[in-house]
Amino acid sequence: MKLFGTMNVNDKGHLEIGKCDTTELAKEFGTPLYVVDEDLVRNTCREFKNNFEIEGIESEVIYASKAFLNLAIAKVICEEGLSLDVVSGGELYTALKANFPASRIYMHGNNKTESELTMAIEEGIGRIVVDNRNELEVIEYLCKSLNKKIDVLLRVNPGIEAHTHEYIQTSKNDSKFGESIFDEDMCRIINRFKNSESVNLKGFHCHIGSQIFEEKSFYSEVSDMIKFLEKIKNECGFCTEELNLGGGFGVYYSEGDKPVNLKSCLKNMISILKEEAQKSGLNIKKVMIEPGRSIIANAGTTLYKVGGTKKTYGGKKYVFIDGGMTDNPRTALYDAKYEALVANKVNVENNEEYTIGGKCCESGDIIIKEIELPRVERGDIIAVLTTGAYNYSMSSNYNRIPKPAVVFVKEGEAKIAVKRETYEDIIRNDILF
Repeated sequence: MKLFGTMNVNDKGHLEIGKCDTTELAKEFGTPLYVVDEDLVRNTCREFKNNFEIEGIESEVIYASKAFLNLAIAKVICEEGLSLDVVSGGELYTALKANFPASRIYMHGNNKTESELTMAIEEGIGRIVVDNRNELEVIEYLCKSLNKKIDVLLRVNPGIEAHTHEYIQTSKNDSKFGESIFDEDMCRIINRFKNSESVNLKGFHCHIGSQIFEEKSFYSEVSDMIKFLEKIKNECGFCTEELNLGGGFGVYYSEGDKPVNLKSCLKNMISILKEEAQKSGLNIKKVMIEPGRSIIANAGTTLYKVGGTKKTYGGKKYVFIDGGMTDNPRTALYDAKYEALVANKVNVENNEEYTIGGKCCESGDIIIKEIELPRVERGDIIAVLTTGAYNYSMSSNYNRIPKPAVVFVKEGEAKIAVKRETYEDIIRNDILF
């Protein structure tokens, strides 16, 4: 069991986050409840910024907002000097409503709609990451109609199969994302960009997947991309100014997870890039990375209230919580593993094995399949750790269950970042005809 950031066990034997007793948070704000450790978010942002620096080349850390986005986190990310990656009109709209500088916003997506692209172009965001050659035609059409010219990156696929879950590998040769660096038409594609009057191709974006623990995958990415940039310089006459290496840095969820040493990994990536770029005669002016999960995952904890327990005829013991796959679908989707504790019994010995089940009408609504906990009783508070990434973002109203509230905690103060949904919110868009 790992505690992260400002997590602590107080004199009552209760879990604290940001100097706030989690049992008191549960009473004040209700459950399920997403709790975000603001100090940990800020400190991780600074760790990325401070260690991803290179002399003579501009560097930029871009937060991949799909992991977790609302007005509050956008404000924190902006204050820490990071840029923002968005993948939809809704994410872009949220960023703009948070007064995030448009020039520091990057827009991704393999099938951006015309309305999404129009919003991005009209707002003058920093870069649109073009996923494929067909998308370029749409962007050109919109730029001409809006009398605009924009800077873009082209997403390419280096074909690196990082060791992670199949659903979050993004760089295999048959991936839905980007154009392959091995495509024989690459020079024709690049020339199409170069000859465009509507876009200015600054360079390339790549991303090899998520939740990656092998440092060599990131180093291979850098080396393979430098070789690619050298090749297109020689064969296509295109000199790359910017290279975006994406993200994918794995985080600790449960025993057996071994995240990379972030400081050394970032510094090694920079060192390899600088050395190999110089050997290849490349004059890269800017390099970027896009961490998302690795900034927010460990900073998030979900609190649940226990409704009861059950021992089946087969001998399995369940703990039933007042949330489930509606606020955390990752176990059902990826067979994700989590660690948890009873927030009001942290110092009590773990002597029972339970499966933590949610309240949805699905047999697969399980948060943790087997976990050692103290004897659990109705009213106990279960804290599931490392739920900052892709839990709130992927939450749903299945079974017409309202989405939880989100609070940010810091120095003993808890601030509501997202209000708890009500039943009225659930039917807000319904029409009775």
